[in-house]
Amino acid sequence: MKNFRYITLIVLLAFSACTEDYLDRGSLTELASGNFWQSESDAQLGVNGIYAALQDRVLYSGNLNALAGIPQHDCFADNAYNNYKFEGPGNFVEGRLDPSNAYFNAFWAANYRGIGRANTAIENIEQISGTNITEDARKVLLGQAHFLRAMFYFNLAVYFEDVPLILEVQTLEQAYVPKNTYAEVQTAIIADLQTAIASLPERYPADQFGYATKGAALSLLARFHLYNKNFAEVITLTSEVMSLGYGLYNNYGQLFSQAGELSNEIVFSVRFIQNQSNNGETFSATFEGIPRVNEQPMRNLVNDYYCTDGLPINESPLYNPNNIKVNRDPRLGSTVYFQGDIFLIHLNRAFQGNTATRFARKKYTRNNLSPEGIGVGSPGGQDFYVIRYADVLLMRAEALAETGQFSEVYDLVNQVRARVSMPKIENVEGAGLNQTQLIQIVRHERRVEFAFEGLRFFDVKRWGEVKAAYDRATADPVPPYNPVYKGRMSEVFPIPQSELDANKNLIQNPVWN
Repeated sequence: MKNFRYITLIVLLAFSACTEDYLDRGSLTELASGNFWQSESDAQLGVNGIYAALQDRVLYSGNLNALAGIPQHDCFADNAYNNYKFEGPGNFVEGRLDPSNAYFNAFWAANYRGIGRANTAIENIEQISGTNITEDARKVLLGQAHFLRAMFYFNLAVYFEDVPLILEVQTLEQAYVPKNTYAEVQTAIIADLQTAIASLPERYPADQFGYATKGAALSLLARFHLYNKNFAEVITLTSEVMSLGYGLYNNYGQLFSQAGELSNEIVFSVRFIQNQSNNGETFSATFEGIPRVNEQPMRNLVNDYYCTDGLPINESPLYNPNNIKVNRDPRLGSTVYFQGDIFLIHLNRAFQGNTATRFARKKYTRNNLSPEGIGVGSPGGQDFYVIRYADVLLMRAEALAETGQFSEVYDLVNQVRARVSMPKIENVEGAGLNQTQLIQIVRHERRVEFAFEGLRFFDVKRWGEVKAAYDRATADPVPPYNPVYKGRMSEVFPIPQSELDANKNLIQNPVWN
């Protein structure tokens, strides 16, 4: 049982923490005019309400047969096929969506819901009397609120780019605002994260694991600077994170189960509880007759995992085309189900290879009943890892390679490889590599390390490889995506039509006009 629960405030308000209806039946803003926001405990509950917003199905809770959440965002690129295309990513890749689609509205609204809660908390915590809250607690709680607001705006900036920048509680009359530029949103994200870095502790007591730390704020800022190609900032920030005592968990496969969610590798996660009250996540849920089929590993991803000698499959003598899962990077077997693999232990049920890609997702997918007897298709208790220490290492490696500082890149990548007993760069690719070679090594390492963690679109977009990723997806030997009809290919989400209809000051992104 997890002691730290984001849903405390929601429970007190008689809401249900991970259902859509509670989001529409009340708001933290309304509480500000009553007797709330009077004490430190009120402030804590208010901040818990911001964390609860992260648990939305279209954000970090994910889905099995409904609108996709961030854990399924590899379907926006070339790692995964979205078999249930109505969830969003599948039809987006094929160019079949328009701004009226429910996915865009849900993703937009979920992030702004979190931003609204953060704005309310920031405004009210600052005004709580000093006799009712310690200054240390005020500082930490405000730091968490700024960190979370930055997270929500990070999502909007990456996927929508130019969006309204709302940094204070609005009245109805103030709600009809125009878009801000990406540069303005960028400035606000950086400012929020700098505030968080200066305010948050390096760690909390064990029973408070999951609250945002200084390391989480440093790492998220590094990720945002990496996206914006501010490589010098990434190098500085990751250096500080590396001094905070994080490390790689020694079992890659176990890491993505509840056994690994409190490990020293987790820099920041969205936490979930599996119980009978439906407060869990659904990104780890599966079916009993077949592994979850809405998100299927694609052949081009499977082929990208090297053999255990560190060579690609088209170069390694260890590759067996008749048994493609043997002699491969161990991360492949921890990430993908192959035909014949047991995917439900309690039923001894084997995967029949009966998916469009002939593979199924193993990483994060639960394979047994919970101790409480909760089914594999019910809401679960697996935390979703927003930032792992492995990402810190590879962000640093990428920034160093991009700026021509090569010597440390070898060690950073080798650390990640060593965890799964893969050979060092020097022993396979060689020493004295040039910049292009090292950048490609880091990019490859990111793909096989972070598959199905919602980062692939973020990566290929900043590398300028979205079209190449779509081409790989449609060129797979068994191409599940339509290789002919492409419709509107885009790297940016449209502003939802419902928002344009309600707010005449908003202007659609030009590529969607």
